[in-house]
Amino acid sequence: MNPLDGDRPAGPAEGPAGSPACYRHPGRETHIRCARCERPVCSECMVSASVGFQCPECVRDGRRTVRQARTIAGGSVRSPQKSAIVTKVLIGLNLAVFLLVLVVGDKVVDKLMLIGRALVGNHVVGVAEGDWYRLLTAGFLHQEVWHIAFNMWALWMLGPALESALGRTRFLAVYLLSLLGGTATSYLLAAQNQGSLGASGAVFGLFGAAIVVGRRMRYDLRPLIALLVINLVITFLNTSRIDWRAHVGGLVVGVISAIVMVHAPRAHRVVVQVAGVLVIAAAIVATVLVRTSQLT
Repeated sequence: MNPLDGDRPAGPAEGPAGSPACYRHPGRETHIRCARCERPVCSECMVSASVGFQCPECVRDGRRTVRQARTIAGGSVRSPQKSAIVTKVLIGLNLAVFLLVLVVGDKVVDKLMLIGRALVGNHVVGVAEGDWYRLLTAGFLHQEVWHIAFNMWALWMLGPALESALGRTRFLAVYLLSLLGGTATSYLLAAQNQGSLGASGAVFGLFGAAIVVGRRMRYDLRPLIALLVINLVITFLNTSRIDWRAHVGGLVVGVISAIVMVHAPRAHRVVVQVAGVLVIAAAIVATVLVRTSQLT
């Protein structure tokens, strides 16, 4: 037996009475043959094909030669049953943190929200004091029902289509970069003791990314642009309650990230995309360092 052939027998197999037997299970009589190699296969081994049945080895060899379908950004195409996994996980994380806030109270908010530098109790806390994690955790933190309800509705409205168009990894990269771009912009421009929280920066980033992807795929973007404009108007009419800096920062980073993903040249797509993500991340880190030097 050739060790590379797995459990394939070295020669033709025969059943007890000399009739054809499955090449993988010599003791099983069968009258079914592989449509490609014509080896006999039993009902357990045969794989349905467009014409007749195939053996497992022919199916495996065929998959190696078939070019896998890719999204416009180079991601893997997923079946509907396996789509939107990242979106669902992100919504689940936001809901879990919201429930934690309801159970534990303001201690969680004080620990996780974005704040530049402020006195909380007897301690000075904030990103400028080394709490860089707040730039990420603030994007999963909500206190009010209406706030998380709107953000999760928007995430569910935009997320699945973008995740399908970009692929899971690239979609997650756009989401996290938008989130961090929003919190970094807020950290840079807001008063040092002004708190900020919510997934709105990431959501606005998805709005921007959806417009870039839709333009690339030649969709009618008028309804989406109108919805974005309405949300921007609401943002700037309520600056006392809404952190416009996070919204604008997330939107800008979302647009740039999506451009990197869908307009990278196909021949060097992955290299350009990884380089683009690293450049955007470096710009976010540089923004945080500049603001930290101002506050300390």
